[in-house]
Amino acid sequence: MMEPIMNVEAIKETWDKIGLLFVSPIGRYIFLLHGLGVYILKFTCYLRFSGDTDSVIPVTSTRYTIDALELPTVSPWHAWYDDGEVGGWTQQFEGFTFVSVRGVGHELQTGSSTSQQELDEILELPGLTFNVSFAHYAGYVNVNEESGRNLFYWLVEAVEEPSTKPLVLWLNGGPGCSSIAYGEAEEIGPFHVKPDGKTLYLNPHSWNQVANIMFLDSPVGVGFSYSTNSEDVLNNGDKRTAEDSLGFLLNWFKQYPQYIGRDFYITGESYGGHYVPQLAQAIVRHQQATNDATINLKGYMVGNALTNDFTDHMGLFQFMWSAGLISDQTYRLLNLYCDLDSFIHSSDKCNQIQEVASEELGNIDPYSIYTPTCTASGSSSNRLLKRLFKVGRISEKYDPCTEAHSTVYFNLPEVQKALHVKPEAAPSKWETCSDVVGNNWKDSPMSVLDIYRELMPLGLRIWIFSGDTDAVIPVTSTRYTVDALKLPTVTPWHAWYDEGQVGGWAQQYVGLTFVSVRGAGHEVALHRPKLALALVKAFLSGSQLPTLSEHSDS
Repeated sequence: MMEPIMNVEAIKETWDKIGLLFVSPIGRYIFLLHGLGVYILKFTCYLRFSGDTDSVIPVTSTRYTIDALELPTVSPWHAWYDDGEVGGWTQQFEGFTFVSVRGVGHELQTGSSTSQQELDEILELPGLTFNVSFAHYAGYVNVNEESGRNLFYWLVEAVEEPSTKPLVLWLNGGPGCSSIAYGEAEEIGPFHVKPDGKTLYLNPHSWNQVANIMFLDSPVGVGFSYSTNSEDVLNNGDKRTAEDSLGFLLNWFKQYPQYIGRDFYITGESYGGHYVPQLAQAIVRHQQATNDATINLKGYMVGNALTNDFTDHMGLFQFMWSAGLISDQTYRLLNLYCDLDSFIHSSDKCNQIQEVASEELGNIDPYSIYTPTCTASGSSSNRLLKRLFKVGRISEKYDPCTEAHSTVYFNLPEVQKALHVKPEAAPSKWETCSDVVGNNWKDSPMSVLDIYRELMPLGLRIWIFSGDTDAVIPVTSTRYTVDALKLPTVTPWHAWYDEGQVGGWAQQYVGLTFVSVRGAGHEVALHRPKLALALVKAFLSGSQLPTLSEHSDS
């Protein structure tokens, strides 16, 4: 009789030597089938193992099952190793041992294989002018096999000790704009594009100094995300975007099991004011329905965020008038015809008044009213010159010259190859924002405040920030929106500081913190990158931004 199998190394060794393995449903026996016969192993200790990327009988199911036995622990939960790498985790109970096998699915396989995570690692990035000390990955995750919807991501791990840092997801808005184009390439990512459109420089205030950052192009039709069903691109909306983003995360964590259970935060801006809380709600409801603890959601933060159409409109019109951008008459007409309209699906009358307001603004950038507009040849700033944008319409994208540089860079074939873009799925021309997606947007609720009211009692960390020179979703809009929640104040309105200078103002409420960023436009991290880094540090640590006295003492 063969010796009892007591650990996963013995299972693998026996498997390699003999062949197929079956575990008896009753009794203390393991059956090993080989061409030479059937070997019966009697043993004195049960062993149960689980591949941790299986979604049929996942590791969470097995752990709940074992917990139901209420067995005393002999050896507590700990990692086990193979060739210096974590092979999984294990815990020994009286008469029973549980082992998880890292990166393995439903069927335990022998021999070496290349994981999707390894395939997605970016080994060389064209145009680098500096050494990269951190790992980064890019590729696709399928979110709907039937229709072939695939979302594109770019994960940039933390500069130092990524295994100890939280995971932060960044979502740009539009709807229809790329998180790679804006979040990564000109705001919070480490790789920014030089004016030649071919070389990169290191962003010294990248958020991967404090966290692992993932940028997601969502929904399909945005950036490199695609669907094999062409109708999908014409039928995007808030509801399906949240569902697909949740599906993306659940499947992505299977490819990156080292992030399962890690502190997870969602961040974004603009129309991300819908995406971010809607995804947070989808995660919470999924967990409540399934007890799935894969995603350890800790909170979310949104900037210059479309949240509540009525108060967002009211604050927008007031900001434009008080800043001297529009006439008294236009201000009155905007309030008359647009106050109760949807930002995304506004009426013809409201659109007409917005066109008048656009003419009165002149050739300024409404996303950053005190900075110069880009006059580069071929830049979409020509739309500003031709008065083709609509004030307050989120579907019109911010247009610094960095956008033009990114458009050149991400259309380079060698760049797309390095990012693992599928040639058959690549757009004929990569664009920072998709008009097709934006112009065909379906459902867009006029308010997401009900989601805030649902999630705040759960103890999530929720912050809203606002650049105070934005005339699209201005600071006045956000203040009216926050006020509509009628939250008790914890810490009253006060200035916060960075290196002895006022960085902005803040107020802490029960369940929510609001922060303004002084001198920043719609894309806070583009105009005030150092302040944006201070902001995310405070958010992730759960601490308030420093006051003058606190700054002086430090």
